[in-house]
Amino acid sequence: MTTVSSAAGPASVTAVGRRPAGAPRGRSRSGYPRYLAGKLAGAAVSLFAVLVTSFFLFRLIPGDPVRFMTGGRPVSAEQLATYREEFGLDLPLWQQFTDYCGKALSGDLGTSYQFHAPVVDKITEALPNTLLLTGTAFVLYTALGAFLGTRSAWRHGGLGDRFHTGLALTLYSIPSFWLGLLLIIVLSVGVDPVPGLFPTGGMESGREEGLAHVLDVAHHLVLPVVTLVAVEYGQTLLVTRSALLDEMGADYLTTARAKGLRDDLVRRRHAVPNALLPTVTLVFVNLGRTVAGVVLVETVFSWPGLGGLFYQALSVPDLPLVQGLFFVFAAAVILMNTLADLVYPMLDPRVGR
Repeated sequence: MTTVSSAAGPASVTAVGRRPAGAPRGRSRSGYPRYLAGKLAGAAVSLFAVLVTSFFLFRLIPGDPVRFMTGGRPVSAEQLATYREEFGLDLPLWQQFTDYCGKALSGDLGTSYQFHAPVVDKITEALPNTLLLTGTAFVLYTALGAFLGTRSAWRHGGLGDRFHTGLALTLYSIPSFWLGLLLIIVLSVGVDPVPGLFPTGGMESGREEGLAHVLDVAHHLVLPVVTLVAVEYGQTLLVTRSALLDEMGADYLTTARAKGLRDDLVRRRHAVPNALLPTVTLVFVNLGRTVAGVVLVETVFSWPGLGGLFYQALSVPDLPLVQGLFFVFAAAVILMNTLADLVYPMLDPRVGR
């Protein structure tokens, strides 16, 4: 079967079912590579912006790092000048910036003023402690939030939904440091009739070895993990619940029920997979924050991680250490966001066309 066009000039004949010349295709073969290149370029620009921000922002902090390095001792102007020359603080600001960017791109984040050690070494030393704390909390609050969010959405309007949503909103609005202090008062110091059950801070008692050491670290881990889970799980719950509620009115779910599928199967096989995108975004963002740690929680519980190190560096100010930590925190979040963007097309083929 053919169609004939009687426009001026020779008649054009096109077979029915064929795509006319110039018509758009369903998916361009170069669509995903362009999408990938755009996301990677955006990540590179963001990293450079963080590099610039980390250099200039922390130079607004009041305090003279050279005075800190002298320990408050009376020193001569010549000694102060020697310190400034040693750490490059006597150079013009633009030259300090170019030196900082050049070294950062080669993996050198400078030398800490207070520890007299490479910043990279201090970050590497504290990173496992942060990953232990925030990684444990991340797994728990992500699983808890996704599970309760799914159940609340599927039974929305019920007593359980109202209770979990209200509790999640309440805990999410509580400052983490305030909740941590409250837990220390009640469960560490003890309030009659509740005795003190957990350490007030730190990561270990320092006297145990082997299995006893593992149990000691786990004992110190309880309160900071409970604090993080209580504050953070509500966000995952609310995002999962909202995304699933948007899917529940779709026609394909009605069709699945009409075929006789149980509600649990409809939820697991159809509704939840199609509501994953917002939750995946949140999971990757939280995963990036896992590397950054939680500064206030680590400070309250004296946990020797990146967050506590950042707070300690700010009090000096230890400019190389503050800049290096800020760059690592931001780079982790940017990297996880970029990975989330790359995973999207696998979950939804419409993304990246």
